[in-house]
Parts: sequence; C-alpha cells; structure tokens
Amino acid sequence: MTQDTLFEQLKHPNPNLRKRAMLELAEVRDETTIPRLMSVLDNEDVTYRRAAVVALGMIGADAVPSLVESLLNSDNVTVRGSCAKALAQIAVNHPDVTFPDQGIQGLKTAIDDPNPVVHIAAVMALGEIGEPAFDILVETLKTTDNVAVAVAIVNALGSSGDERAVEVLTALTQDESVDSYVRESAVSSLGRLDQVINFKKQ
Repeated sequence: MTQDTLFEQLKHPNPNLRKRAMLELAEVRDETTIPRLMSVLDNEDVTYRRAAVVALGMIGADAVPSLVESLLNSDNVTVRGSCAKALAQIAVNHPDVTFPDQGIQGLKTAIDDPNPVVHIAAVMALGEIGEPAFDILVETLKTTDNVAVAVAIVNALGSSGDERAVEVLTALTQDESVDSYVRESAVSSLGRLDQVINFKKQ
C-alpha cells in the first residue's frame, strides 16, 4: 500500500485496520513519514490524531527530535500534549532501547508547561521511561508547587516498580507539610508499587 493509502487508513473506524496501517507505516517509512505524522497532531479528527501518536510511538527513537521540537515550541496545546503522549508510546513500544536523553530533557522542560494536559502527559511519559527519568521525577516532586503535577508524579512512581520509589513515597506519607491530596495519593501509590514490585519478582 502507498503511504497515502496508509494515512487514509489511520482515520478508519476499524481499530484493527488502523493498527495495521500504523505498523506498516513504521516499517516502510521514508524521510516524509515522520513530518507527515507530525502534521496530523493538530487534526480535529481525534481518531486520526491518536493514530498518528501511536504510529510515531511505533517508529521509536527516530521520531524523538521532531516530537521534542514541537513539544517545546508549538503554540498549539493539542500538539504539545500529543507529542508528550507519543514520547510515552515510544517508551512503551521500545522498552529495550535506551530512551534518547533529548526526549527525557524535553519532557522535563514540559513539566513546566502552563497547560495541565501537557504537564500531566509529560509526567506520565517520564513515568513510562522509568529508571532513566526517576531522578527527574523525584527532583520535580520536591520543587513543584503544582499539586496536579505532584499527584501525577506520585502515581507514576506508584506504577514504576522501582524499589527506590518506596522510600520517596513513604517519606511523603509521613510529611505533614505535604498537601493532603498528595499524601493520600502517596498512600495508595505505595500499595500499588508493592504489588508491581512483587509481580516483577515472580
């Protein structure tokens, strides 16, 4: 199938056809594929936009420079949020590949984005990246005044399976100066973290 046909299929109502088109785009891509997918990230068709995000995630590290550029510089909040989500997809789809530092630093900067859609997506992406992003999440947790960001980080740590997160979350649950919502989130995240760590050991 031509790229044009594959891009048309990304809009298809059938999720299986969309998935097949994404996989094929990732496999047969040329120098136009990533820019074309990037151009879909402000599309009003949510299905099409999400398909482009997932396809960029399947492509992997090669898409990181374009995604970081738009994540940090686009005026469109939908584009910035989509870029953060696509970076998360790269981490999910390519767990055995070292995540490019450019992507990690871009997401770190995006935590300060004024829009909640973007900064929450950035935190979630760093959570998916896991160990290489651990210190950034912990550092941000100590310095942020944004309760939503703090809660998102606590949740990301709770899903991380990283044993270092136990100490961080435990300290939060015992710190009276911490926002009560963040503290409650730390308590539930600790329970989840315990399950994830035990599951990994099996």
